[in-house]
Amino acid sequence: MSEHKVEHVEKDPLMVLESFWKKNSKTILTAVVAIVVIAGGWYGYTEYILKPKEDKAADAIYVAQQYFAMDSSNLVLNGDGSNKGVLYIIKNYGGTKSANLAQYYAGISYLKLGDFNKAVEHLKEFSTSASQIQMAAYGALADAYSELNKKTEAVEYYEKAGRAFDKDESNSSEYLFRAALLSETIGKTKEAVELYKEIKAKYPKTDRAFQADKYIYRLSAEKNDLSIN
Repeated sequence: MSEHKVEHVEKDPLMVLESFWKKNSKTILTAVVAIVVIAGGWYGYTEYILKPKEDKAADAIYVAQQYFAMDSSNLVLNGDGSNKGVLYIIKNYGGTKSANLAQYYAGISYLKLGDFNKAVEHLKEFSTSASQIQMAAYGALADAYSELNKKTEAVEYYEKAGRAFDKDESNSSEYLFRAALLSETIGKTKEAVELYKEIKAKYPKTDRAFQADKYIYRLSAEKNDLSIN
C-alpha cells in the first residue's frame, strides 16, 4: 500500500499581497478615485455654493426679523420694496438655515393674518432642535388646525407642544389643557381625563393644574383632594 504525502507549502505574504493587487488593483483604484471625487465635490459644494448661499440668506432675513419683532406680518411676508420678505427667502434660498427659519416666520405671520391654511403649510415645513421654539411652532400649528376645525390634528399638535419643552411649565400645561378640552369636544373623554391628570402630575403648581380637578370630576365623577362637592 503506497503512501501519498501532501506537502503544505507556506505562502510568502508578499506574494499573496502582490497576487491580490494584480487581481483587484483596478477595482481598488476606481473606489479610491470615487471617494476622492465625492469628498472633493462635497467640499466644493459646501465652500463655494452652500456657504455663500447661507450668508446671502442670513443677510436677506435680517430685516424680516425686525418686522417680525414689530408684528408687521405683511412686511415679514413680502418685504418693504427695498428688502425681501420671508416668502422670497423660502423660494430662493431653500435648504439653508435661514429658509427654515423663514418658514416659521411665514407660518406665524399667516396665522396672525387669519390665513390658516397657509399657516399650516409653512409651519409643517419648519423644524428646529431648539425645544422652546419648536414648542411655539407646534402650538401655533395646533391653533391653525383648531381654527380650521380640524380638531384631531389640533389635539395632536397641542400634545406635541405640551411635551416639547417641559421646563416651560406654564406653556406646557396650557397646551396640554387645550388638547384636553378639544379631546372632550370630539368625544375622547378618557384621553381628556388622562391629559388633565398629566397636567396635575407634571405641573402641579400651575393655574391649569389647579383647574384640572373640576374637569376630571365632571368627566369621570372621580373625586380627589381638590374636588368641590
